[in-house]
Amino acid sequence: MKHLLRALLCLLLAATQAQAMKPYWATSPDGKVKVTMAETDGKVYYSVDYDGATVVERIDAGLLLAGGKTMAVDARKLKSVKTTKDAKGAYNTLTAQWPQCRVVFRLYDMGVAYRVETECSDSLIIADEIAQFRLAGDYKAYEALANSRDSKATSFQKQAMCSFENTYTHDNLSRLNSQHLGLAPMLIELDGGKKMLLGEYNVLDYPGTFVVPTGGTTVQFWFPRVVKTEHQGGHNMLQRVATEWQPYIAKVAGKRALPWRMMLLSRNDGDLLTQTVTRDLAQKPTGDYSWVKPGKVAWDWWNAWNLKGVNFKTGVNNETYKYYIDFAARNGIEYVILDEGWAVNKKADLFQVVPEIDLPALCNYAKQKGVGLVLWAGYVAFDRDMEQVCKTYSEMGIKGFKVDFMDRNDQQVMRFLQRAATTAARYHLFLDFHGAPVPNGFTLTYPNVLNFEAVAGLEQVKWSTLKQFDEVRHETLLPFIRQVVGPLDYTQGAMRNATRSNYRPVYSEPMSQGTRCRQLALYVIFDSPFNMLCDAPTAYEANPECTRFIAGIPVTWDERRVLEAKVGECVIEACRKGSTWYIGGITNWQARDIDIDLGFLQGKTMTLYCDGINCDKSASDYVMRTGMKVPARLKLHLAPGGGFAAVVE
Repeated sequence: MKHLLRALLCLLLAATQAQAMKPYWATSPDGKVKVTMAETDGKVYYSVDYDGATVVERIDAGLLLAGGKTMAVDARKLKSVKTTKDAKGAYNTLTAQWPQCRVVFRLYDMGVAYRVETECSDSLIIADEIAQFRLAGDYKAYEALANSRDSKATSFQKQAMCSFENTYTHDNLSRLNSQHLGLAPMLIELDGGKKMLLGEYNVLDYPGTFVVPTGGTTVQFWFPRVVKTEHQGGHNMLQRVATEWQPYIAKVAGKRALPWRMMLLSRNDGDLLTQTVTRDLAQKPTGDYSWVKPGKVAWDWWNAWNLKGVNFKTGVNNETYKYYIDFAARNGIEYVILDEGWAVNKKADLFQVVPEIDLPALCNYAKQKGVGLVLWAGYVAFDRDMEQVCKTYSEMGIKGFKVDFMDRNDQQVMRFLQRAATTAARYHLFLDFHGAPVPNGFTLTYPNVLNFEAVAGLEQVKWSTLKQFDEVRHETLLPFIRQVVGPLDYTQGAMRNATRSNYRPVYSEPMSQGTRCRQLALYVIFDSPFNMLCDAPTAYEANPECTRFIAGIPVTWDERRVLEAKVGECVIEACRKGSTWYIGGITNWQARDIDIDLGFLQGKTMTLYCDGINCDKSASDYVMRTGMKVPARLKLHLAPGGGFAAVVE
């Protein structure tokens, strides 16, 4: 009897093993990235190898529908698996097909992206998306927590109501806070100096994600639920504050592709700055956007309308804005923005203008000077009568809106962003989204959306101590994390600069941390097609050499080269527009001697802005050298928090 039972068990085990799904795999075009699809306990999972070593041991991907049904999870229902190659050779694919959906992996030389694609006749209610990643080691990661406006928020739903602005902590995955949402993307340090940027892309009509460490080496994506009830409130009554949520994250069409879940991989830090995977993942635009004109903008709010030496009372009034317009016209700056204050406060009505402002007169004045005007608008105010707002102000001559304080990334807000973009485009208006999630390809799909904030920007110095906001450290991280997924409205250009010991927050006369040349360099390093000049016109007029550099620099590029890059330490880049090159470099709080190869520009003429010898005492100290011949190698000393900038023609 014992032998018979043993034989039956062996037969049963053999039968079970025979039914188990065999592993499938695919590699990137260069063969360095590999995705393997396998099964455990009847569920499909995926793993990722890079340069012959496993970096993600297990990815669980799929959908949980209302009612408890799952999609793209059950190995027994798997219909087929196939691999294909992109016609242009950019990537290879691994596709797993289920009866009503599929999971599609794209394998690039610089990473992996996958998405779920549904094929149902009826619409779907998605209770949750399964997106969990178990890494192969307790790697260190850079995480920015969601800075909820409710500092005591414990529930993820309340934490998700945030401005998407924070600085980065650096710690092992196992030590990250599992009780607080982290902003996407997250930068993870792999073995051997390699990096992985974990995030999402092409998020349309679907909630954005947060990254949550769940213990050990595992992180998962968390998605905000659809809002059931909300009320007008928040900042100056311009927000919609959610109070109750549905038990699902999205209602979607039965046949559609969900956003990409993305793992960018790099051997060198600088590769993250020039990768092209994200551009390939973005949905292409439809329609004519040839009218869209990126440009620089003179900004009022950061400098608190703080003009010096004028014979009128500065503030939100026509005389002040005429001064800004005149400054912009003299320096070839395309736009002037009227930030918060031009519309009556706490009314959430963009047709109630304060009596000190005559908008038609300002528009006519700006038009005569060849300058475009842009208006700030709160979320509720812009949304409540979007069509009429766009129509009226477009006819008046306004060129665009800076829309602020959405502070959510649930499906309703993501739909609002799309509706705002398409409505504005009908009236040839461009948009700059603040208080919004990261762009994740949105500016590529809707080219009239020039910029997104979603960054702890230079505004933080108005109220933050160095301990609360270490600007210098932050700026050496942003190009490798936040900027990888789209442009950012950081708003650099401060003419008051401070050393580490001299810095302090001053709301009405703010100063930047680090040197003057660092501020110039950020115009090269940061991607910002709607690029602000944060300081006052009179501050720039007192610094004509720096103003010429800022006013002359392009806001879009034909080519970008990384000359040196190390996460958290330094960034040096060269960007080309036409035949002219601009070079910018920054360091952290450590002084740095650089020696960079400029052989590709050798012999051309260069204007160089570099830290002055007394930067350790006065961060505004700099030296400008003109008429230089570009050497084969450029050697410079960067002060703590320093930088340099150059124009090569």
